[in-house]
Amino acid sequence: MTAAPPAAGPALTEPVDRVGRGWTAALSLANGAIWAGWYGPLQILLASQAEDFAPGSGMSKETMLAWVTGVGAVVSLVANPLFGALSDRTTSRHGRRTPWIVAGAAGGALSLLALAAADGVWTMALGWCLAQLTLNAAFAAVTAAVPDRVPRLQRGSVGGWLGSAQVLGVVGGTGLAMAAGGVGAGYAACAVFSLVGVLPYVWKYADLRLPAADRPGWSWRGFLAGFWLSPRRHPDLGWAWLTRFLMNLSNALVLLYLLYYLRDRLHHADPDEGVLILTAVNGVTLLATVVVGGVWSDRVGRRKPFVLWSGVLMAVATGALAVWQTWPGAIVAAAVLGVGFGVFTSVDFALMTDVLPKALDRGKDLGVINVANALPQVTAPALAAPIVTHLGGYPALYAIAAAIGLAGALLVVRIKGVD
Repeated sequence: MTAAPPAAGPALTEPVDRVGRGWTAALSLANGAIWAGWYGPLQILLASQAEDFAPGSGMSKETMLAWVTGVGAVVSLVANPLFGALSDRTTSRHGRRTPWIVAGAAGGALSLLALAAADGVWTMALGWCLAQLTLNAAFAAVTAAVPDRVPRLQRGSVGGWLGSAQVLGVVGGTGLAMAAGGVGAGYAACAVFSLVGVLPYVWKYADLRLPAADRPGWSWRGFLAGFWLSPRRHPDLGWAWLTRFLMNLSNALVLLYLLYYLRDRLHHADPDEGVLILTAVNGVTLLATVVVGGVWSDRVGRRKPFVLWSGVLMAVATGALAVWQTWPGAIVAAAVLGVGFGVFTSVDFALMTDVLPKALDRGKDLGVINVANALPQVTAPALAAPIVTHLGGYPALYAIAAAIGLAGALLVVRIKGVD
């Protein structure tokens, strides 16, 4: 590291000094690199391997891909809070978060290279589980760096830049996977970027150190018990978690069957191209609002109105898919969803950091909160299939998704400790 670590004392105090643009840019690049490491495989490479390995395996390519990504999702649910908790307790001279960012990114790169060498479904699944495990270690530490270093009234803007980097990381990872020229080269490109992308942050910006005297005593029972955050003891955190879960569940229900909606309900001539167009429209409007929403929230010093009204806007757009079932209607809905989700992404992140119970457990608590991002990806298929098949089809699916998102937005008013 080029900079000496700062004194240990500030590690458990509330930050008051604003971070600079360089720090925000470097952390955002690290965040984007991790997302590229995830989404190059998810969007392109795993599907290509499943297509290659399925013949003779006894599974269809769809079943193989669903099984591999499902097991990986379970690993992700556990890994994020686990590594957040471990980083909370790290007393390295390089700080609490930096060792895990470096180890996670390096492990992620090696896991992606192992995936490139996979020769069947079992090695493919093992490689993807390792990638989820290691990249979540880096992601948990990157996320926890924000409440460690950023004062409350700057977290909306920093969250906005992290959200922009996330979107660009998804696009960049997909682009690397497509442009590299083959599955092996695609994994190698994503591996290199996921590792190189974290280096500017860990090289230039010193982390806060935790004195050994401040590390809590260790026992397996106490460590595992710490992952339960009682909604009764921490009601603001409970309502914030439920708000995020419901909003993300609504969004997951919208996206899950989008291809089938275009093909079977709208009878779009080229549904694959239609999904690409809607994704691009959504991404452009999201990028247009994700930073602006966070900066605006910081300036007025309020979070809940932004989460509330962005959620209402998303619910209206989702409801439009149920009643305005045309191609122009889908484009308008995608654009409005992007506007709402951009504001929600940045301000909800700031809101979550504002309701964390203890500085000592920031990484672990954010990891538990991040379960509200991943769990809807598991829940949505279980809900969507019977709705589409037996309970009214796509109009019912999008009406229910709108109601779930609206409920999530309204519940934010139950949070009492944040304006």
